[in-house]
Amino acid sequence: MSFKEIAATELKSNPFQMIGKDWLLVTAEKDGKCNTMTASWGGVGVIWGKNVAYIFIRPQRYTKEFIDGSDTLSLSVLDNSFRKTLNYLGTASGRDEDKIAKAGLNVVRDEETPYFQESDTVLICRKMYAQELKPECFIDDGAGEKWYPQKDYHTMYVCEIQKVLVKSDTPQ
Repeated sequence: MSFKEIAATELKSNPFQMIGKDWLLVTAEKDGKCNTMTASWGGVGVIWGKNVAYIFIRPQRYTKEFIDGSDTLSLSVLDNSFRKTLNYLGTASGRDEDKIAKAGLNVVRDEETPYFQESDTVLICRKMYAQELKPECFIDDGAGEKWYPQKDYHTMYVCEIQKVLVKSDTPQ
């Protein structure tokens, strides 16, 4: 299966479905090693004159080390037949095992940015901004208490969408 590149403005996927229901695989590479995790928090939009994706990663996630150690990352959407794989990749740690190999996914690259051959849609992104969420910034106090009882606040990453790749039935 091959991919074709489309403009971000041509993306037909509903972001609420793509991120909140289908989930994403956030993938980055550091020192020649690749790691990924499942994510269901984030969004897409426009900021600073650029098409962007924004994601949230907790400090204890091993993938965060890879994101922090790289200029780029990918956001991959796989179809619903991969739901068990996405569950596994969201709970297993790459610190303990080669979870990508165990999941049976095939890593391919767009230059230095890894993503998965099994994806339906891939956003190739360049990091632009990172900020740890802070308890004093919550306007809705209930959200901070509900989502952060351990005080392990996410880091928000804003990333420029450099390429959108979609599954193609015809070779390029």
